[in-house]
Parts: sequence; C-alpha cells; structure tokens
Amino acid sequence: MQDTRDGAVLSSAGESNFAPPHRTRGVFNHNSFERMISYDPATIAHPQLHGILLSGVAPRPIAFVASRSTEGAVNLAPFSFFNAFASKPPVVAIGPAVSVRSGKVKDTWRNILDTGECTISAVTYGILHQMNLAAAEYPHGTDEFVKAGLTKAEAATVGVPYVAESPFAMECRLIENIELFREEGGNGNLMLLRVHRIHVKESVLTDGKIDPRKMDLVARMGYHWYARVTPDVCFELPQPGPKCGIGLDALPEPIRSSPILTGNELGLLASVLSMPQRDPTFAQPQTTADLLEHELITGNARGALDAALRQGSPSVWTLHRIAQAFLRQGDVASAWQTLYLAHPTIAP
Repeated sequence: MQDTRDGAVLSSAGESNFAPPHRTRGVFNHNSFERMISYDPATIAHPQLHGILLSGVAPRPIAFVASRSTEGAVNLAPFSFFNAFASKPPVVAIGPAVSVRSGKVKDTWRNILDTGECTISAVTYGILHQMNLAAAEYPHGTDEFVKAGLTKAEAATVGVPYVAESPFAMECRLIENIELFREEGGNGNLMLLRVHRIHVKESVLTDGKIDPRKMDLVARMGYHWYARVTPDVCFELPQPGPKCGIGLDALPEPIRSSPILTGNELGLLASVLSMPQRDPTFAQPQTTADLLEHELITGNARGALDAALRQGSPSVWTLHRIAQAFLRQGDVASAWQTLYLAHPTIAP
C-alpha cells in the first residue's frame, strides 16, 4: 500500500521515492527556492534603501538616550541604531545620523561630542507612546523629559539623568565617534560608548537574573512597525559550546530527505551528540488513543503514535508526521525512536 502527498510516494515498507526537483520541505526552508529580489544600494533612492535595510535588520533594541548640552539643557531621544558590542569592558554603540532631508545634526550627537557622556534607558511597552513623543523634532533646547512626562533619575557617574520609568539603564562615556563615509555624502555616525554604571529594577529579576518575560521591551522593525517582547514569544535555547551535534550531513538519508520535516526540525534532530540507540520497548502502547488525526491536531504525539500502531502498519509518511509532532513538543528522543520505526535499518 502506498501513501502519496504532494508528489511524494511513500510506502509502508519504509522506502521514500520523494525527490522533486524543487523540494519545499526537508533540509531547505519551505521557501528556499523562492525567487530573491536583489538591490544595489548605490542605485536606489535613500528612502527606499532605508526602509529595506531596517526591515531586514530587525528587531532592533531601542536606546532611549539622554544627554546634556554645554548650556545645561537636557535632551532625550530614542535610537534604534543601537546595540552592545563588548562586555569586558562593557561597550555599546548608537548611531545618531545626520538628517538626509534637512542636513540637521541630532542634538544627541552634538551633546555627546561636547560633553562626552550620556545615559541609555531601555524602552518598555509601558512608555511606548511617551518614547514616540520624545522622537518628535522639537526645537533645540526642549526638554523631552518634560514633553513626554517622564521622570529624571539622578545618575551616579555622569551628569545626565536616566529615565526612572525604565527597568534598565546605563551610564555611558564616549570612547570614539566615527563619521561614516562623509566623503561619499554618507549621513551615518557610530558613537562607541563605555558603560560605567548599570541600573536594574528588582521587579524584573528572577533568581537574581534579568528575566526577559518581565521586561516588556519594545523593539523597532522596518517602516512604522514595532514589536513587543511578551512572555509568550520568549524561549530559551542553550548554546552548544564545545558539545558538537552530529550535524545535518550525518543524518541518515531517509531522514535528511524527509518531505515532512523542515530544515529547522532536522536541525533539532541533528543536535544530538550521537545517534541514539533503538529502544525496543518504544512501540509498546502507552495510551488508549485510537484516532490518529485527532491526536495530531491536539498535539498529542504519543497518542498519535499509539493510534497509528493500533490501525496497523503506519506508512513512512505517517511516522514522519508523528516524529514532527514529537519535535514540536521538544521531545527529540521520541522523534528519533519514531523515525527508527519508519526506517528500521538506520538505527545504530
């Protein structure tokens, strides 16, 4: 008996004849053969280039930068050309660009060049619209803390306040300012800043560490889009370090060429340090489930496997779907055992 889907031919004997010329799943991402549009930055208008670049380099953290002029006026402005670049010593950078439209320089840039210091506060969803107010082009000398209704918190090592409503703030001093390609009419600046003090609210800590689920940060996307980092979008992914997974190239061919499993899912299978041994007890029923599709729809991978086995000899296609369900639960070991049922000869 054969099970066919999308041009694949999968037999219950465990053989896969799926080999279309433009595979949409498996090792490659589902759209890996989609046509790419290429842009030459030198040949397109700056507004279009700006939107394209910032849509792809996203999401970006937002630096709410406070600075003070030589006359003592405090300025507050958000910048998404911002990130951390070292931790010993801590170094961050911002990019307050010159306006292409007017040629006007940012007060932030001028102030930091003049005084050599600033503070950077994180932007949360709770101050999103106040941040947006501070982004307006108010006249020089305007105090955006006042305009945005934000509270000034006194810094310990610099003469510039930070945003008291923010759960995270840094006190910084200028290391170097790099003007980017002025000889070509470039408008960018890169300001390298050394962090001399960090402030963190206790309310965002879990077991002494900053918990991203409590920060409620906002990030900048392209055009007018933003992103909110809510608890439901946060996840942990341990770094492999010296523990090297076997890699996709070491996966057995029937798995590597799966028409069901995505490249991302194959990457999870390939993260094991070695192919696991077959568990001869794995195929023994652990649930009373008997409706395969119902169990798959509800995300019950074990129930789906038991239902499939009760219905007879499941096809390779079905077992790959069940392995996928295990992977989506994060159960890599059970996914491997399911694939061994689909391909008995590949088990070590």
